[in-house]
Amino acid sequence: MKNLLHIIFLLFFLITSAQRPSQSAAANSVDSVIENIIDEVNNSSQLENLAHELFDVIGPRLVGTPQMKNAHDWAVNKYTNWGINSYLHQWGVWRGWERGITHIDMLEPRLRTLNGRQLAWSPSTSKKGITAEVTKVPEINSKEDFEQWLKSIKGKFVMVSQNQITGRPDYQWEEYATPESFEKMKEGRDKISEKWYANFRKTGYGYRDINKAFEDAGAVGLISSNWSRAFGANKVFSARTDKIPNVDVNLEDYTMLYRMVENGTNPKVKIVATSKEHGEVPTWNTLAEIKGVEKPDEYVILSAHFDSWDGGTGTTDNGTGTIVMMEVMRILKKYYPNPKRTIMVGHWGSEEQGLNGSRAFVEDYPKIVENTQAVFNQDNGTGRVVNLSGQGFLHSYEYISNWLSAVPQNVTKHIETDFPGMPGGGGSDYASFVAAGVPAFSLSSLDWSYFNYTWHTNLDTYDKIVFDDLKNNVILTAILAYKASEDEDEASRERRVLPKSTVNPRTGRPMRSRGWPSIRKPNRDGTSSK
Repeated sequence: MKNLLHIIFLLFFLITSAQRPSQSAAANSVDSVIENIIDEVNNSSQLENLAHELFDVIGPRLVGTPQMKNAHDWAVNKYTNWGINSYLHQWGVWRGWERGITHIDMLEPRLRTLNGRQLAWSPSTSKKGITAEVTKVPEINSKEDFEQWLKSIKGKFVMVSQNQITGRPDYQWEEYATPESFEKMKEGRDKISEKWYANFRKTGYGYRDINKAFEDAGAVGLISSNWSRAFGANKVFSARTDKIPNVDVNLEDYTMLYRMVENGTNPKVKIVATSKEHGEVPTWNTLAEIKGVEKPDEYVILSAHFDSWDGGTGTTDNGTGTIVMMEVMRILKKYYPNPKRTIMVGHWGSEEQGLNGSRAFVEDYPKIVENTQAVFNQDNGTGRVVNLSGQGFLHSYEYISNWLSAVPQNVTKHIETDFPGMPGGGGSDYASFVAAGVPAFSLSSLDWSYFNYTWHTNLDTYDKIVFDDLKNNVILTAILAYKASEDEDEASRERRVLPKSTVNPRTGRPMRSRGWPSIRKPNRDGTSSK
């Protein structure tokens, strides 16, 4: 009997011992995925190559432009070369437009080439350009005064932005000026701004229709300057003219022209702004996926909008988010080729005009949306991720914390979390999914003076990239996607009860809670682009 028991014990020992290497191998396999992700990012990163090709070679990606289509094709080819299935999702049409050469020269009272550019979708000049005197709206007392003045602008360029009292950002005033001088500057700036807006209201026109009044009165073009409160930076958006060109001129040159007009110098300017109209063109999202092997109909979605404004090259908004997600997909395909759930990436079009690409995806792919485990979105600059909110999902702490626990501490130590947080209402594409009840999270980045220097400005270019921070974000996003895919449980979609009021994170002031955001329809026809 003892011998029998001894034999049984030996058999049990041998069986359990045989199982241990397998379990250990499985554990090592899990660990090895993360280790390989980190090693690949640190030693074989493709971020710089991707950045050069997308920002330097292709350039800005304004919706409806040939460059946007070039970017879509480039991304599909990249994914195909990496062995990842990729395709275009056409969701609408847009006004086809292509920027040409912009050249702005002051001819009188002296020669100077001015720093500026044509606004998006602006009408073109002829190849010879337009040469004309420059004027601005004078102080008026009534709409009748304004209408009388309009009779004088035929054949002239009209300056349509307010003057600025300083070209130095506030942080310089805080550092170098006396407190008295800083306060004096701010008071002067406020007075100029108040006076300008009061004068504008007296015209009897609104922001959207005053340009037509200039056009109808015979102005040959508009000169604006949307200063971004930073050295050399101007916001560059769209023109609001139908017939005449609209150029944006940097603060330094715009204020010089303004002073000349104000002092009766009557500067003369020549503008060449050649652009092309391409009629109605299709517009897309670029989608790519690594198919899941156990739950192929469930999804983890990586999200970043592909389009940009075109004052710069759209680098930090949102080229950096784009190449982070591309690099994550490349690495996951290499080291995690058989995920439990399907890992998809969405490079959305026309985010800048109202989240149109992601809203169209939510509308066109309801089954995918219904079965999405999580969405990870990045869209605010080149910095390392420092904030992660639960977006109002009641149990987000449980699964986000579980996924984050696998991320190296040197990455997570920078991240502040907010659970369950409040749902995003429309700042970026994750909001399209939150509105549909999908656990969708914004990987919010360190500022790096984003809003002043690069957000929608002429300075949003390759040289602003901080690659160490982007590598940080690739590691974070790849591990989050991996853990979300492997999770045995489905992420809860239960929503918190929202408070009646909350605190504005920027101002610290109380404000009414907006409630849970509702699903909004995309604009699928942007042929007017206004």
